[in-house]
Amino acid sequence: DVQLQASGGGVVRTGGSLRLSCKASGFTFDDYAIGWFRQVPGKEREGVSCIIGPDGNTAYADSVKGRFTISRDHAKATVDLQMNSLKPEDTAVYYCYTPRGDLWGQETQVTVSS
Repeated sequence: DVQLQASGGGVVRTGGSLRLSCKASGFTFDDYAIGWFRQVPGKEREGVSCIIGPDGNTAYADSVKGRFTISRDHAKATVDLQMNSLKPEDTAVYYCYTPRGDLWGQETQVTVSS
C-alpha cells in the first residue's frame, strides 16, 4: 500500500523546536514531491514547505523561511520538517502530502504556547 505516516507533533513554548517526520511507504519517495501543510480552525489549509524530485529542490512559505528546514532521510524513508524558533502562530494541525496518488498523511498537532 502507498502510505504516508506523519509523526512528531507536540507542545512547545515560543522559541522552541520540534521535528515532524513523514514516513513514505509503497513508492519511491525520491521521485515525487512531498510537502507539509498546516491548518487552523476556520482557515484554509496552507502550504508550509515541500521537497521536490530527485534533485531535492525545496520551497518554503514566507512565514517559515529561515526557521523551518525540510529534508529527506533516505535510510528511514522519511521527509522531515525541522521547525525552530517556533511562534504561537505556528500552532496548527500539520499534514504531509504527496501528489503520488493524491495522498495525505494523518494529522499531527503542533501547539506553541506564549
